[in-house]
Amino acid sequence: MALIRSYRLTPWLPLLIVGASLGYAVTVVTRLPWWTLFPIAALWLTLGLKLRWGAPQRERYKPVWPWSLVPLSLLGIYVYLADSFGNVDLGAVFFHLQAGMTDHGGGGKMVIAALYVLTMLALLISITWMARRDPRWRLTERFFALALLAINPLLYGLGQRSAAIVTDDGEWLDRRYVAPPTAMRSDDPPNLLLMYLESLERTYSSDIFGDAYADLEALGERGWVFEGVRQMDNTGWTMAGMIASQCGVPLMPAGLLHDTQFEPLTQVVPGVNCLGDVLAGQGYRLSYLGGASSQFAGKGLFYNGHQFQTVKGKEDWLAKLDDQQYVNSWGVYDDTLYSETEREIRRLENEDDGPWAVVNLSLAGHSPHGFPSQTCIDRQGDFDGQDILFSVKCSAWQARDLIERLEAEGLLDNTLVVLQSDHLTMRVPVWDQLTALDRDNTLIMLGDGLEPRRIRRNATMLDVFPTLLEAMGMTLDEHRAGLGVSLLGDRSTLTETHGLNVLNERLREETALQHRLWEGLAPQRQNATPSPAEQVVETPSDAPLEVENVSR
Repeated sequence: MALIRSYRLTPWLPLLIVGASLGYAVTVVTRLPWWTLFPIAALWLTLGLKLRWGAPQRERYKPVWPWSLVPLSLLGIYVYLADSFGNVDLGAVFFHLQAGMTDHGGGGKMVIAALYVLTMLALLISITWMARRDPRWRLTERFFALALLAINPLLYGLGQRSAAIVTDDGEWLDRRYVAPPTAMRSDDPPNLLLMYLESLERTYSSDIFGDAYADLEALGERGWVFEGVRQMDNTGWTMAGMIASQCGVPLMPAGLLHDTQFEPLTQVVPGVNCLGDVLAGQGYRLSYLGGASSQFAGKGLFYNGHQFQTVKGKEDWLAKLDDQQYVNSWGVYDDTLYSETEREIRRLENEDDGPWAVVNLSLAGHSPHGFPSQTCIDRQGDFDGQDILFSVKCSAWQARDLIERLEAEGLLDNTLVVLQSDHLTMRVPVWDQLTALDRDNTLIMLGDGLEPRRIRRNATMLDVFPTLLEAMGMTLDEHRAGLGVSLLGDRSTLTETHGLNVLNERLREETALQHRLWEGLAPQRQNATPSPAEQVVETPSDAPLEVENVSR
């Protein structure tokens, strides 16, 4: 009891817990280095002891529950998400909750989450202790609670999404949607190898990251390199990046406006035609191969639902492994995946039953530290478990090695090879350096007749879809498909016309496109719907912008 009484009269421990939590939160949501949490905590502790917080001269104990407990808990959730992923995307949270988290590879994050919970409990206990013993805290923490609610980006994002229900114009994006084509220009359509390189953004090509990106630079010298492919909202995680680049739309979760919001998804964006639907209509044989589970985040649902005949993931590779222990927390390593990719392409070539398209998704570059294969460790030296640039270099080299092996065997004749990042990387050890740069996604195309060329446009992943279709020889009306505009034409992208901030604002207000994605039905409108080829303008002042061409 003496120890308890001593603790009640000694406010330094709760002050230290609050100060350390404050310092940590500041370092997470800003670009300040991690060690600045110590001077912030020290300053808080010094100020608290000087002002006798928690130990006023006339202490009056009152068993109250602080108003700020719930706001603090909500802010703690935001800090955890920001610390784990960098930029917090509510769309990703909603989508993964509905699409399923089966076989996720974030086991290591469970320990971190548990530590966060314990820290939050200590913080809430400290705040309660202070409020019960110091009338100054009881008074001010009520205003503090309101301030916490006001500054929490998580609540701000939820408020914006809720406001979409009553927005004046929830059809701005949907009016600009153009269905993809169904006709090929060529009598000899090319095969397609589409390689998604997990989190391998083009920003890694900066000199400050050494030669981590060098192998992709070498590949780019042989074909088309696209610069300026930026990341709009709802395209910043793997499924969102794939859907944006294969369907030309941002991945708006089924969400609060959907009738089955509390049920698991059985389809993924069934209301729009995507790359698989277009190619299947041309007689392509389609395969998706991933290192992670195809059940995670609806990948299997998406590819099966959009006419891929072969869909394989971790669960299909495990039985084939000679060493059952040669796996990581997400799935199989890239050397295993690329061996299976090579085997699949060889099978499709031997069948000689029309053109084929193979899509694969690597794992080596996955945040926070990556998963380099043993093949890379044998080549690059020991991996310390922390160096993301080691993993980036591994991912780039293995992609180049696979392409060169396939070329040497003649398996890429009349084949368009596309290498792209699925999204910008999430929080990694070089996060501060990355976020200080002008970030963009990787997009490289190789193939017969593609002369080396660098194309710099102000674009998003939505524009990859029509660009890919045109590169394969399809004719697009005004170079458009989905919400994207081909980067091979002279028409302005939505980003070039309106700016990325405007697109993100319009996305937060959009409801009609959401219904299109998940119900497959365009909403009823009083006015006639414009034809797909017609460009819609909102005001006369928009007209010259909407038809602006980009000279090359």
